[in-house]
Amino acid sequence: MSTAEGPVRFIAESSAEQINRAVQAADAAFALSRELAGGERATFLESIATEIENLGDELLRICSNETALPIARLTGERTRTINQIRMFADLVREGSWRDARIDRAMPDRKPLPKPDLRRILIPIGPVAVWAASNFPLAFSVAGGDTISALTAGNPVVLKAHPGHPAASEMVAGAINRAIRACGLPEGVFSMIQGRNPETSLALVRHPLLKAGAFTGSLKAGRALYNAAAERDTPIPFFAEMGSVNPVFVLPLALEQRMEAIAEGFTKSVNMGVGQFCTCPGIIAGLESDSLNRFSEMLRSSFAQAPSGAMLYGGIQSAYETAVDSLRKMPGVQTTHGMAPQQDKNEAVPALFETTANVALAREELFDEVFGPSSILIRCKSNSEMENIARKIHGSLTATVLGTNEDLKAHRSLLSILETRVGRIIFNGYPTGVEVCASMQHGGPYPATTDSRFTSVGTAAIQRFARPVCYQDFPQDMLPTELLDENPLRILRTLDGVFSRDAL
Repeated sequence: MSTAEGPVRFIAESSAEQINRAVQAADAAFALSRELAGGERATFLESIATEIENLGDELLRICSNETALPIARLTGERTRTINQIRMFADLVREGSWRDARIDRAMPDRKPLPKPDLRRILIPIGPVAVWAASNFPLAFSVAGGDTISALTAGNPVVLKAHPGHPAASEMVAGAINRAIRACGLPEGVFSMIQGRNPETSLALVRHPLLKAGAFTGSLKAGRALYNAAAERDTPIPFFAEMGSVNPVFVLPLALEQRMEAIAEGFTKSVNMGVGQFCTCPGIIAGLESDSLNRFSEMLRSSFAQAPSGAMLYGGIQSAYETAVDSLRKMPGVQTTHGMAPQQDKNEAVPALFETTANVALAREELFDEVFGPSSILIRCKSNSEMENIARKIHGSLTATVLGTNEDLKAHRSLLSILETRVGRIIFNGYPTGVEVCASMQHGGPYPATTDSRFTSVGTAAIQRFARPVCYQDFPQDMLPTELLDENPLRILRTLDGVFSRDAL
């Protein structure tokens, strides 16, 4: 079952038996992993970060060869990956994430006495994680989904992405070395490989699995979500899928800084060849002379945006198909598509233009195009712009470019956007996701399958924990976090008030 580097890691298509062994190993490891103290989990996470650092630049070279991503981009992504692992180590060492709540007994209360109630979050059980293609380090083997699940105390079975198998093997080896160094059971982490969709379906259907997390296409994510829901015992499945990330440019801002907005928007669309889940696929503005000049600037800036190699051929082919469909759509003008691609995996930036009337009648204009393209929608009135906002499918982000006066004049637009997205950006661009406690990287369907949660930042841990309440338990049988003396000095809710005090 084990290799030189660790358990259940296969470059070839994993069989049903190998998947079964991986999940069984995770289930066996859960009894120990769920009982680890916060400090022990933190040490394990820090060991993973150190082992990834020890891989050196060879990891970056291999990853670049597999994905066509530049070394500079991967260097930054490695830093993000390591930093977020250590961020979770700090979180679990401090301990307040477990959301301990205590309501003390009131035996003399009339007409009925009140029991002593103490509630805390506990690990959910073995978690399956599907690695993403576009962030081969930060959203892959040791990415945020894996790390937040491990932080909560859950073993992980990782389905590697076929677009970067060698880099995945290297990072999986780092995790398994950390497991051995910390004396943990091998089943705390296992990795399976494969391209066949049946491999993923076999994993999500395994009866010992308790939750799943996925980042990728709407088609694949929905298939796995459906399979998770159709099990004899359904499980939560947190999928991040399609997002158009609309941008609304308001009149005063457009007049005051038109050139800067055109430049910033073009860079955001074309960053990473448009292969970010927060790439802005729609920009809407009010008809005016300013918008006409802005459109000309966008055409010019897209004309200067170079084509670039996409992660692999399948993504490039899907992008070309989507762009070709937009070019042929009645009422949609191709305002610019750059010079011919240089090789078969390169994507050519494309800018389209249409009116609100056309857009509101064409549902497909609001579908995500994964790659460096966007659609400028011309609105005749505030009402039309608000209708565009209502038409937007659930998205990770929405951006508002405006002045303070613009915001006051478009309060209703902001109210609509709050119902459509997970993060609203003011005078910035969505292609930049800060990894911190307050980040929300999730949104209404189809951006994610559960808009209450995030896949980025420390709140991501909440996906992989569930609450348990202890009623009238003796002190020596309670979790440490719920003891009267609060030996960990964590932040708790005592009779409805936040406190670090002992009872």
